[in-house]
Amino acid sequence: MTSTQTKRLVKPFFLDISPAERTEIQSAVGEILESGQLILGPKTDAFENAFAKYVGTKFAVSVSTGTAALEIILRSKNVEGKAVAVPTNTNFATVAAILHAGARPVYVDMDPSTFMPNLKMLEQVHKHENIAGAIWVHIGGLIAPDFIETIDYCKANGLFMIEDAAHAHGSALPEGKAGSLGDAGAFSFFPTKVMTTLEGGMITTDDEAIANMARSLRNQGKGGAAFGNEHTDLGNSWRLNEIEAAIGLVQLRKLDDMVARRERGVSDLTEFLPSLGLEWCSVDHMSQFSGYKLIVKHPEDDSRSVSEIKEALKAQGVIPGGGVYDKPCHLQPVFSDVAHPKEGLPISEKWCPRHICPPITSGTTEEDSKQIRDAYRSVYADRASS
Repeated sequence: MTSTQTKRLVKPFFLDISPAERTEIQSAVGEILESGQLILGPKTDAFENAFAKYVGTKFAVSVSTGTAALEIILRSKNVEGKAVAVPTNTNFATVAAILHAGARPVYVDMDPSTFMPNLKMLEQVHKHENIAGAIWVHIGGLIAPDFIETIDYCKANGLFMIEDAAHAHGSALPEGKAGSLGDAGAFSFFPTKVMTTLEGGMITTDDEAIANMARSLRNQGKGGAAFGNEHTDLGNSWRLNEIEAAIGLVQLRKLDDMVARRERGVSDLTEFLPSLGLEWCSVDHMSQFSGYKLIVKHPEDDSRSVSEIKEALKAQGVIPGGGVYDKPCHLQPVFSDVAHPKEGLPISEKWCPRHICPPITSGTTEEDSKQIRDAYRSVYADRASS
């Protein structure tokens, strides 16, 4: 490679919108602007109906962000003054939503094989805390192998179960898709997610009371009258707009195809990782995996830091994706006033800083996969089997 050549990069972000789809979206934007109805119009209705059908729920209510989706669901459950179990290994938004809804987060540690809690951990928390329910995070798009049993436990004990499905568009167990398994699901359409509306979120549920409250809370508490002047609930301006809904319709139409391409990228790497003695969070129990993040654990017997490994991968033109997550929430400065066990949450504290997510997207090509494999082989050369 000459000094004037630029190293080919494999990046962790890909906006999956083709030229033809851009033209389609531009046409839809023109129609929306000409109509003058920029919110709560036909595009929003169509997107919500299509998303509910895709997930397999009776209702879907679009909102401005995934964070708003979580807070709205929590508020519909009247959690103010109550305790809610939540994984410490999650995005800021999950814990922040609990606090904004007036509830108290109760942290749960994680199983190192899944990077999320298991049923036994919830049982232990429930034994010592008077929780009203739980938020379970489908981390990286992975649904816990014991999630159905965990839901059954919640039902038997009068606890609600909210799915944080921000990473899990299209993820599914044999029993159903993410967002259709618990009391309600919260999706994010942030630009880096499996599908995007640029910004936005969606609430999915079979519970009509949750759906009705969501429609009110997202629209300044206007209850059933979307454009009236009577406010029945203390809501907020949490609406998705018509242009975002139009983009969502285009993205949703090809979601399964985008997920399939992500799954191929995941398979290309997981078939190779055993040759390096590397472990990852398996998705073999799932009927479909969104492929948002493949969580690869940095070996305990490797003295190099994760930062050193990431820099070595970058030197090979492979830019790792964001972690899920590098620092657990109970150690985040903003949550310093939220109580957590004196002994800490040791599994999360050990493994959150010790994993690397390779850059797999719906745009990952065979050439990208080869470059990722070559980079890992180079970085972990001393672990490669003959």
